[in-house]
Amino acid sequence: MTASDPHRRCLTIVLAAGEGTRMRSDLPKVLHKAAGRTLVAHVLAAAAEAGSDALAVVVGPGREDVAQEAVRAAPEARVFVQEERRGTAHAVLTAREAITEGFDDVLVVYGDTPLVRPETLRRLRAPLAHAASVVVLGFEADDPTGYGRLISDGPNLVAIREERDATEEERAIKLSNAGLIAISGACALELLERIGDDNAKREFYLTDIVEVAVRRGLAVAAEAASEAEVRGVNTRAQLAEVEAAFQDRLRAAAMDGGATLIAPETVFFSHDTKLGRDVIVEPNVVFATGVTVADGAVIHAFSHLDGAEVGASVSVGPFARLRPGTRLAAGARVGNFVEVKNAEVGEGAKLNHLTYVGDASVGARANLGAGTITCNYDGVAKHRTTIGADAFIGTNSSLVAPVTIGDGAYVGTGSVVTDDVPADALAIARSRQVTKPGRAAKLRQAFKVRRDA
Repeated sequence: MTASDPHRRCLTIVLAAGEGTRMRSDLPKVLHKAAGRTLVAHVLAAAAEAGSDALAVVVGPGREDVAQEAVRAAPEARVFVQEERRGTAHAVLTAREAITEGFDDVLVVYGDTPLVRPETLRRLRAPLAHAASVVVLGFEADDPTGYGRLISDGPNLVAIREERDATEEERAIKLSNAGLIAISGACALELLERIGDDNAKREFYLTDIVEVAVRRGLAVAAEAASEAEVRGVNTRAQLAEVEAAFQDRLRAAAMDGGATLIAPETVFFSHDTKLGRDVIVEPNVVFATGVTVADGAVIHAFSHLDGAEVGASVSVGPFARLRPGTRLAAGARVGNFVEVKNAEVGEGAKLNHLTYVGDASVGARANLGAGTITCNYDGVAKHRTTIGADAFIGTNSSLVAPVTIGDGAYVGTGSVVTDDVPADALAIARSRQVTKPGRAAKLRQAFKVRRDA
């Protein structure tokens, strides 16, 4: 039987009670974001993907914000409040109600270690199916100073030794404690309850579970991960390092999936960005959350996409902004300095430059000239503009919503359209030009007199 066996039920407990005062923030550290997702949401997603059957999140007192985010990210998660801060083992026991429900495996992870991969969590659980009662995740530290060391006797782990208590020989060990632990559900509660608080802080440390298990004659194993993968976040600098690590992963995945990134290091993805095959992304593009780009699309330089669906062979940018609710059908064109929000743009339609389209529907093959604006907001409510297929909107036109431009209609340049335009009609909504010969010279002279007065 292995950790992936569906008959081994797993409870994952996420410890998310840390405040992160070194972040210099009013926001709990687990609510800071990397790749468009909170740190605790990354951990919950990894646990779910690793095959957890149940999720428990331990938060600190008064941290309704962390509890709400945990449930938003994983609606099936149960939240437990650690009213007193008495150490990590005490935090795990806060979820006692969940632990007693008879899971085969209990996995303990931290809400501020977002880079841990699902496959690592599965590997951490695997020895529990082969006689181990406790499994500790470690990493080979380049510089182990400050970390607890994993002390082994042959194949068995016998202790986690904090540096201040380690001998010189033990301090030379580079295999360090990552903090994540898997425990056999059959003995989890008993082992946790045997952990004492005989230390300077009078706290109950989860790391002591190793020696508790060894004293009972139970097998304790260790699994290793890379140092980068188990990196925690306690400072803004560490948050930036985690962001960079996520971006490296996401860029590699995009290119492995068939997208071309002209300058990968300048492109920034969110955790859920989806790019199709033969997509080309030019330098300095940002993908916020909720973006999908279909095959063959080109995202030109300095564009920002957020909550948008980009169809096949679409061209976006340069310097374009796609906001939430944007849906671009195949072959559409959104050019430089164009902003689109909550709008459907039909197949082959063109919004080529200096245009704002919000709360609108643009029909197939319609053409919007430079400076076209859908005036969607009256100061109180948003209103919708509908532009039909094959319509032509002349340069510098304002469409005052709610308004409908019919199929094949033509709006003259510089118009302010307030009434519906029927299909195939021509609408001109501007003042008639008046030309007065010789008046410019007189006007300039009058201005000079006024200036010199």
